[in-house]
Amino acid sequence: MKHRLRPLQGVADMNFLYLIDPLETLHPKKDTSLALMAAATEKGHSVYWLTWRELSLVSGNLMFHAHEVKVKIAGEYAQAESGAARLLPAHEVDVFFIRTDPPFDLNYLTHMWLLEYLPSKTVILNEPAGLRTVNEKIFAARYRSIVPDTVITADKNLYREFLNRHGHIVAKPATGFGGSAVFLVRRGDSNAMVIFESLTRNGEFVILQEYLPAAAQGDKRILLLGGEILGAVLRLHADEDHRNNFAAGGSAQPTEITPRDKEIISLIKDDLLKLGLHFVGIDIIGSSLVEINVTSPTCLREINTLTGKRHEFNVIDYVEELCKKRAEKNK
Repeated sequence: MKHRLRPLQGVADMNFLYLIDPLETLHPKKDTSLALMAAATEKGHSVYWLTWRELSLVSGNLMFHAHEVKVKIAGEYAQAESGAARLLPAHEVDVFFIRTDPPFDLNYLTHMWLLEYLPSKTVILNEPAGLRTVNEKIFAARYRSIVPDTVITADKNLYREFLNRHGHIVAKPATGFGGSAVFLVRRGDSNAMVIFESLTRNGEFVILQEYLPAAAQGDKRILLLGGEILGAVLRLHADEDHRNNFAAGGSAQPTEITPRDKEIISLIKDDLLKLGLHFVGIDIIGSSLVEINVTSPTCLREINTLTGKRHEFNVIDYVEELCKKRAEKNK
Protein backbone atom coordinates (compact mmCIF):
# COMPACT_ATOMS: atom_id res chain seq x y z
CA MET A 1 0.00 0.00 0.00
CA LYS A 2 1.51 3.31 -1.11
CA HIS A 3 0.96 6.33 1.05
CA ARG A 4 -0.87 9.41 -0.13
CA LEU A 5 0.35 12.90 0.59
CA ARG A 6 -3.16 14.15 1.43
CA PRO A 7 -5.90 12.68 3.61
CA LEU A 8 -8.72 10.63 2.13
CA GLN A 9 -11.68 12.58 0.78
CA GLY A 10 -13.98 13.50 3.64
CA VAL A 11 -11.39 13.18 6.39
CA ALA A 12 -9.20 16.23 5.76
CA ASP A 13 -7.74 18.31 8.57
CA MET A 14 -8.74 16.19 11.54
CA ASN A 15 -7.44 16.62 15.07
CA PHE A 16 -4.95 13.91 16.02
CA LEU A 17 -4.07 13.72 19.73
CA TYR A 18 -1.15 11.63 20.98
CA LEU A 19 -0.85 10.59 24.63
CA ILE A 20 2.93 10.19 24.99
CA ASP A 21 5.78 10.45 27.43
CA PRO A 22 7.17 14.02 27.55
CA LEU A 23 8.06 15.10 24.02
CA GLU A 24 11.63 15.96 24.92
CA THR A 25 12.27 12.40 26.15
CA LEU A 26 11.42 10.78 22.79
CA HIS A 27 14.42 9.61 20.77
CA PRO A 28 14.45 11.65 17.51
CA LYS A 29 16.03 8.79 15.54
CA LYS A 30 14.15 5.81 16.95
CA ASP A 31 10.79 6.81 18.37
CA THR A 32 7.72 5.39 16.63
CA SER A 33 5.35 8.03 18.03
CA LEU A 34 7.34 10.81 16.38
CA ALA A 35 7.08 9.03 13.03
CA LEU A 36 3.30 8.67 13.43
CA MET A 37 3.01 12.35 14.35
CA ALA A 38 5.13 13.34 11.35
CA ALA A 39 2.97 11.37 8.94
CA ALA A 40 -0.23 12.96 10.31
CA THR A 41 1.40 16.41 10.01
CA GLU A 42 2.48 15.78 6.42
CA LYS A 43 -1.01 14.62 5.48
CA GLY A 44 -2.48 17.94 6.58
CA HIS A 45 -3.96 17.04 9.96
CA SER A 46 -3.72 19.12 13.13
CA VAL A 47 -1.48 17.24 15.56
CA TYR A 48 -1.43 17.60 19.35
CA TRP A 49 0.30 15.81 22.19
CA LEU A 50 -0.13 15.56 25.94
CA THR A 51 1.17 13.59 28.89
CA TRP A 52 -0.68 11.76 31.67
CA ARG A 53 -0.96 14.83 33.90
CA GLU A 54 -2.67 16.91 31.20
CA LEU A 55 -5.90 14.91 31.10
CA SER A 56 -8.94 15.64 33.33
CA LEU A 57 -12.56 14.55 33.63
CA VAL A 58 -14.78 17.55 34.37
CA SER A 59 -18.49 16.95 35.04
CA GLY A 60 -18.38 13.82 32.91
CA ASN A 61 -16.47 15.45 30.06
CA LEU A 62 -12.85 14.79 29.18
CA MET A 63 -10.62 17.84 28.81
CA PHE A 64 -7.06 17.88 27.53
CA HIS A 65 -4.30 20.44 28.02
CA ALA A 66 -2.79 19.64 24.65
CA HIS A 67 0.23 21.06 22.81
CA GLU A 68 -0.08 21.60 19.07
CA VAL A 69 3.00 20.28 17.31
CA LYS A 70 4.42 19.99 13.82
CA VAL A 71 6.77 17.07 13.27
CA LYS A 72 8.85 16.27 10.21
CA ILE A 73 11.43 13.62 9.40
CA ALA A 74 14.68 15.17 8.18
CA GLY A 75 17.06 12.42 7.12
CA GLU A 76 17.25 9.97 10.01
CA TYR A 77 15.90 12.35 12.62
CA ALA A 78 12.50 13.68 13.59
CA GLN A 79 12.20 17.39 14.26
CA ALA A 80 9.33 18.68 16.40
CA GLU A 81 8.11 22.26 16.84
CA SER A 82 5.70 22.35 19.77
CA GLY A 83 3.65 25.22 21.09
CA ALA A 84 2.10 26.09 24.43
CA ALA A 85 -0.72 23.98 25.83
CA ARG A 86 -4.31 24.87 25.00
CA LEU A 87 -7.56 23.44 26.30
CA LEU A 88 -8.87 20.85 23.87
CA PRO A 89 -12.27 19.32 24.68
CA ALA A 90 -12.73 15.65 23.85
CA HIS A 91 -15.47 16.29 21.29
CA GLU A 92 -12.92 18.08 19.11
CA VAL A 93 -10.62 15.04 18.98
CA ASP A 94 -11.02 12.83 15.90
CA VAL A 95 -8.13 10.41 16.51
CA PHE A 96 -6.52 9.49 19.81
CA PHE A 97 -3.25 7.53 19.95
CA ILE A 98 -2.32 5.97 23.30
CA ARG A 99 1.47 5.80 23.11
CA THR A 100 2.88 6.00 26.64
CA ASP A 101 5.43 3.41 27.67
CA PRO A 102 4.74 0.85 30.40
CA PRO A 103 4.72 0.02 33.28
CA PHE A 104 1.02 -0.75 33.24
CA ASP A 105 0.47 0.32 36.83
CA LEU A 106 -2.49 1.78 38.76
CA ASN A 107 -1.87 5.20 37.18
CA TYR A 108 -1.99 3.65 33.70
CA LEU A 109 -5.15 1.72 34.58
CA THR A 110 -6.84 4.86 35.91
CA HIS A 111 -6.20 6.63 32.62
CA MET A 112 -7.68 3.71 30.69
CA TRP A 113 -10.86 4.11 32.75
CA LEU A 114 -10.93 7.85 32.10
CA LEU A 115 -10.38 7.43 28.37
CA GLU A 116 -13.61 5.44 28.17
CA TYR A 117 -15.25 8.89 28.26
CA LEU A 118 -13.95 9.74 24.78
CA PRO A 119 -16.84 10.29 22.34
CA SER A 120 -17.91 7.34 20.21
CA LYS A 121 -16.86 9.25 17.08
CA THR A 122 -13.22 9.27 18.18
CA VAL A 123 -11.00 6.57 16.69
CA ILE A 124 -8.59 5.25 19.34
CA LEU A 125 -5.40 3.25 18.78
CA ASN A 126 -5.40 1.13 20.80
CA GLU A 127 -8.78 0.92 22.56
CA PRO A 128 -8.59 1.38 26.36
CA ALA A 129 -10.71 -1.73 27.00
CA GLY A 130 -8.25 -3.81 24.98
CA LEU A 131 -5.27 -2.34 26.79
CA ARG A 132 -6.90 -3.17 30.13
CA THR A 133 -7.48 -6.76 29.00
CA VAL A 134 -4.14 -7.67 27.44
CA ASN A 135 -1.07 -8.00 29.59
CA GLU A 136 1.79 -8.03 27.11
CA LYS A 137 3.38 -11.14 28.58
CA ILE A 138 0.48 -13.03 30.14
CA PHE A 139 -2.01 -12.80 27.26
CA ALA A 140 0.13 -14.90 24.91
CA ALA A 141 -0.02 -17.86 27.30
CA ARG A 142 -3.57 -18.71 26.17
CA TYR A 143 -2.25 -19.80 22.76
CA ARG A 144 -0.62 -22.96 24.01
CA SER A 145 0.09 -24.44 20.58
CA ILE A 146 2.34 -21.55 19.56
CA VAL A 147 4.09 -20.47 22.79
CA PRO A 148 6.95 -22.10 24.69
CA ASP A 149 6.08 -24.05 27.84
CA THR A 150 5.08 -21.34 30.30
CA VAL A 151 4.33 -21.07 34.02
CA ILE A 152 3.14 -17.88 35.70
CA THR A 153 3.56 -18.09 39.45
CA ALA A 154 4.77 -16.65 42.73
CA ASP A 155 5.29 -20.16 44.15
CA LYS A 156 8.95 -21.10 44.62
CA ASN A 157 8.16 -24.81 44.54
CA LEU A 158 6.61 -24.52 41.09
CA TYR A 159 9.63 -22.48 40.04
CA ARG A 160 12.02 -25.15 41.30
CA GLU A 161 10.05 -27.92 39.57
CA PHE A 162 9.91 -26.01 36.27
CA LEU A 163 13.65 -25.31 36.38
CA ASN A 164 14.46 -28.94 37.15
CA ARG A 165 12.20 -30.14 34.34
CA HIS A 166 13.65 -27.90 31.63
CA GLY A 167 17.17 -27.33 32.92
CA HIS A 168 17.43 -23.94 31.18
CA ILE A 169 14.68 -21.33 31.53
CA VAL A 170 13.85 -17.64 31.25
CA ALA A 171 12.45 -15.86 34.33
CA LYS A 172 10.96 -12.37 34.03
CA PRO A 173 8.47 -10.17 35.88
CA ALA A 174 4.88 -10.41 34.64
CA THR A 175 4.67 -6.61 34.45
CA GLY A 176 8.17 -5.93 33.14
CA PHE A 177 9.05 -4.10 29.92
CA GLY A 178 12.02 -3.15 27.77
CA GLY A 179 13.94 -6.29 28.69
CA SER A 180 14.31 -5.23 32.34
CA ALA A 181 14.90 -7.98 34.93
CA VAL A 182 14.93 -10.81 32.37
CA PHE A 183 17.08 -13.67 33.66
CA LEU A 184 18.46 -16.83 32.10
CA VAL A 185 18.59 -19.53 34.76
CA ARG A 186 20.15 -22.99 34.56
CA ARG A 187 19.62 -26.02 36.75
CA GLY A 188 22.31 -26.02 39.43
CA ASP A 189 22.88 -22.27 39.27
CA SER A 190 23.75 -21.16 42.82
CA ASN A 191 21.85 -17.90 42.21
CA ALA A 192 18.66 -19.63 41.00
CA MET A 193 16.65 -19.14 44.20
CA VAL A 194 18.03 -15.65 44.76
CA ILE A 195 16.76 -14.63 41.31
CA PHE A 196 13.27 -15.94 42.06
CA GLU A 197 13.18 -14.34 45.51
CA SER A 198 14.25 -11.01 44.00
CA LEU A 199 11.57 -11.16 41.32
CA THR A 200 8.82 -12.03 43.85
CA ARG A 201 10.05 -9.81 46.68
CA ASN A 202 6.77 -7.91 46.98
CA GLY A 203 4.48 -10.76 46.01
CA GLU A 204 4.81 -10.17 42.27
CA PHE A 205 4.11 -12.91 39.77
CA VAL A 206 6.92 -14.26 37.60
CA ILE A 207 6.73 -15.62 34.08
CA LEU A 208 8.80 -18.75 33.55
CA GLN A 209 9.42 -20.05 30.04
CA GLU A 210 11.52 -22.82 28.67
CA TYR A 211 14.64 -21.42 27.07
CA LEU A 212 14.47 -21.47 23.27
CA PRO A 213 17.91 -22.05 21.69
CA ALA A 214 16.75 -20.01 18.67
CA ALA A 215 16.98 -16.93 20.91
CA ALA A 216 20.72 -16.94 20.24
CA GLN A 217 19.88 -15.94 16.65
CA GLY A 218 17.63 -13.09 17.82
CA ASP A 219 13.91 -12.51 18.10
CA LYS A 220 11.61 -11.25 15.39
CA ARG A 221 9.37 -8.22 15.98
CA ILE A 222 6.43 -8.15 13.59
CA LEU A 223 4.19 -5.09 13.52
CA LEU A 224 0.55 -5.78 12.75
CA LEU A 225 -1.88 -3.16 11.47
CA GLY A 226 -5.50 -4.25 11.42
CA GLY A 227 -4.34 -7.83 11.83
CA GLU A 228 -2.11 -7.69 8.75
CA ILE A 229 1.67 -7.54 8.58
CA LEU A 230 3.01 -3.99 8.38
CA GLY A 231 6.69 -4.88 8.68
CA ALA A 232 9.25 -6.93 10.58
CA VAL A 233 12.74 -6.70 12.01
CA LEU A 234 15.11 -9.15 13.67
CA ARG A 235 16.46 -7.93 17.01
CA LEU A 236 19.87 -9.39 17.80
CA HIS A 237 21.49 -9.08 21.22
CA ALA A 238 24.85 -7.50 21.86
CA ASP A 239 27.83 -9.76 22.60
CA GLU A 240 27.75 -8.99 26.32
CA ASP A 241 23.98 -9.45 26.81
CA HIS A 242 21.41 -12.21 26.19
CA ARG A 243 18.49 -9.79 25.70
CA ASN A 244 17.48 -8.88 22.15
CA ASN A 245 15.47 -5.75 23.07
CA PHE A 246 16.73 -2.54 21.48
CA ALA A 247 16.39 -0.88 24.90
CA ALA A 248 18.92 -3.43 26.17
CA GLY A 249 21.40 -2.81 23.36
CA GLY A 250 20.05 -5.10 20.65
CA SER A 251 20.67 -4.31 16.99
CA ALA A 252 18.29 -4.33 14.02
CA GLN A 253 18.74 -6.88 11.24
CA PRO A 254 16.60 -7.65 8.18
CA THR A 255 14.32 -10.67 8.36
CA GLU A 256 11.77 -12.65 6.36
CA ILE A 257 8.19 -13.60 7.14
CA THR A 258 7.86 -17.39 7.30
CA PRO A 259 4.80 -19.65 6.90
CA ARG A 260 4.99 -20.27 10.67
CA ASP A 261 4.86 -16.53 11.33
CA LYS A 262 1.70 -16.32 9.22
CA GLU A 263 0.20 -19.28 11.07
CA ILE A 264 0.83 -17.57 14.41
CA ILE A 265 -0.73 -14.32 13.19
CA SER A 266 -3.79 -16.14 11.86
CA LEU A 267 -4.41 -17.63 15.32
CA ILE A 268 -4.31 -14.34 17.23
CA LYS A 269 -5.39 -11.53 14.92
CA ASP A 270 -9.17 -11.91 15.25
CA ASP A 271 -8.94 -11.86 19.05
CA LEU A 272 -6.85 -8.69 18.91
CA LEU A 273 -9.19 -6.88 16.53
CA LYS A 274 -12.23 -7.78 18.63
CA LEU A 275 -10.50 -5.97 21.50
CA GLY A 276 -9.83 -2.88 19.38
CA LEU A 277 -6.10 -3.59 19.22
CA HIS A 278 -5.29 -2.34 15.74
CA PHE A 279 -1.57 -1.57 16.02
CA VAL A 280 0.30 -4.42 17.68
CA GLY A 281 3.86 -5.74 17.89
CA ILE A 282 4.39 -9.47 18.35
CA ASP A 283 7.67 -11.11 19.27
CA ILE A 284 8.59 -14.49 17.81
CA ILE A 285 11.59 -16.64 18.66
CA GLY A 286 12.13 -19.50 16.25
CA SER A 287 8.68 -20.98 15.78
CA SER A 288 7.18 -19.68 19.04
CA LEU A 289 5.23 -16.57 20.04
CA VAL A 290 6.68 -15.06 23.22
CA GLU A 291 4.97 -11.66 23.66
CA ILE A 292 2.12 -9.53 22.31
CA ASN A 293 2.91 -5.81 22.66
CA VAL A 294 -0.11 -3.49 22.64
CA THR A 295 0.62 -0.43 24.81
CA SER A 296 3.09 1.44 22.60
CA PRO A 297 4.49 -0.91 19.94
CA THR A 298 7.88 0.17 18.64
CA CYS A 299 10.47 -0.75 15.97
CA LEU A 300 8.72 1.13 13.15
CA ARG A 301 11.73 3.39 12.58
CA GLU A 302 14.12 0.42 12.46
CA ILE A 303 11.87 -1.30 9.91
CA ASN A 304 11.79 1.91 7.86
CA THR A 305 15.59 2.08 7.84
CA LEU A 306 15.91 -1.51 6.66
CA THR A 307 13.24 -1.24 3.96
CA GLY A 308 13.69 2.36 2.80
CA LYS A 309 9.95 2.96 3.27
CA ARG A 310 7.92 5.11 5.63
CA HIS A 311 5.39 2.67 7.02
CA GLU A 312 3.88 5.30 9.32
CA PHE A 313 1.86 6.58 6.37
CA ASN A 314 0.16 3.19 6.17
CA VAL A 315 -0.91 3.64 9.79
CA ILE A 316 -2.37 7.09 9.13
CA ASP A 317 -4.10 5.82 5.98
CA TYR A 318 -5.63 3.03 8.07
CA VAL A 319 -6.83 5.49 10.71
CA GLU A 320 -8.36 7.74 8.06
CA GLU A 321 -10.28 4.74 6.72
CA LEU A 322 -11.57 3.97 10.22
CA CYS A 323 -12.68 7.58 10.63
CA LYS A 324 -14.46 7.54 7.28
CA LYS A 325 -16.29 4.30 8.11
CA ARG A 326 -17.27 5.58 11.56
CA ALA A 327 -18.58 8.86 10.12
CA GLU A 328 -20.68 6.97 7.56
CA LYS A 329 -22.01 4.67 10.28
CA ASN A 330 -23.03 7.62 12.47
CA LYS A 331 -24.93 9.46 9.71
